[in-house]
Amino acid sequence: MPELPDLAVYVDALERRLAGEPIEQILIVQPFVLRSVDPPISAAVGSRVSAISLLGKRLVLTLDSGMVLLIHLMIAGRFQWDPAKKLPNRRLTLAAFDVPAGRLLLTEAGTTRRASLHLLASPAELAPFDRGGVDARVIDGAAFRALLQRENRTVKRALTDPRLFAGIGNAYSDEILHAARLSPLTLTRKLTEAQCATLHDTLRTTLAAWTARLRAEVGEGWPKKVTAFHPSMAVHGRFGLPCPVCGAKVQRIRYADNETNYCARCQTGGRVLADRALSRLLGEDFPRELAED
Repeated sequence: MPELPDLAVYVDALERRLAGEPIEQILIVQPFVLRSVDPPISAAVGSRVSAISLLGKRLVLTLDSGMVLLIHLMIAGRFQWDPAKKLPNRRLTLAAFDVPAGRLLLTEAGTTRRASLHLLASPAELAPFDRGGVDARVIDGAAFRALLQRENRTVKRALTDPRLFAGIGNAYSDEILHAARLSPLTLTRKLTEAQCATLHDTLRTTLAAWTARLRAEVGEGWPKKVTAFHPSMAVHGRFGLPCPVCGAKVQRIRYADNETNYCARCQTGGRVLADRALSRLLGEDFPRELAED
């Protein structure tokens, strides 16, 4: 799922192409994607895009008519840009938005359709979609610590809770925790004041560095590979590969459709954290310590 750095690059690209432009046509290719009926989606045609922003992981297109287009990409949703306005691929395309310079396509890969589109009558109607999470990059250390320790839970879960922090998901939480040298299973109320301060600083520098990296990669073009996986990440999506800091093999904890990646040597003092499925299978043979390479 695209997270803050990826979404920031989308906002940049959308602003360059849509800001101030009139919406000439909206095509709903897959009806399920449209989750609102009043006002009808046709009411947005003719309005100009006056602002583009984020609400957590949702993209908000504010129109000069006062209405708002709200788009949630979920896991596999992506934006594509077609200056030629060709006939969209119906297998992948959910909706299309035409402006004078081209066509913005909302696509989704796979068979599990989760992306959504709402047309709201006014910005006031955004309130039910606001999970309440704050941008941890702009709050001070004391406020960050208070939110982090509001409940006693694992630090991984706290960072990815949209009720606490906006826009951080599985990928960048792995990278933040690796950079902070913290175990993803550390309980938040066991973190010292110094550890909280380090985590806050690391969060801000990690997200800023990745946003700058992705912006440099895209330049003035279109972000075609907005994804939670990047070959330059330290641990996320790199199970079994060497940690770029110490060279130990990256470990993982799998649960449902997700996994947490971490370096045991850098983050857990060499202790391999129990993977629920694998530890059940191996029982006493599950390795508790990092093997020497």
